[in-house]
Amino acid sequence: MQTTVLIADYHNTTHATDIGRLLAHYAQDPMGGGKSLPAEITQGVAQALSRIPNAFSVLCYVDGQPAGLVNGFEAFSTFQCKPLINVHDVVVAETFRGIGISQLLLTKVEEVARAKGCCKLTLEVLEGNQRAQHAYRKFGFTGYELDPTVGKALFWQKPL
Repeated sequence: MQTTVLIADYHNTTHATDIGRLLAHYAQDPMGGGKSLPAEITQGVAQALSRIPNAFSVLCYVDGQPAGLVNGFEAFSTFQCKPLINVHDVVVAETFRGIGISQLLLTKVEEVARAKGCCKLTLEVLEGNQRAQHAYRKFGFTGYELDPTVGKALFWQKPL
């Protein structure tokens, strides 16, 4: 089994197609909402990401087949006055689960973060996604809290 992990080139047709396919795979999974994405999203997401200066994607291939994806975004920690990376869309194709793909993807993201002088990695995970939580804990992630007496941070949204 040959595994390759790389930073995607959004202008590379193969990379762009694989980003769309893996994102569609994630969206169809119950942990990604269980719904298909429209073709205009899967076909246009790489081009849209290419226009965001702080975005990058990591792809993993196993024997030439797209096996995993992470989309990452550089942000900023005001409390540490340093950049951070928000890990987004962690995807491992179902046929490649259980062989350490998420750890390879996150290792590459951490390399990018260290090269940029980032102070931390952040991510969101669903309460019911125990498999992902296990993978993230294995990699060293923990719940975010400033003071245990006020509890862990919650991730909220307001759709627009």
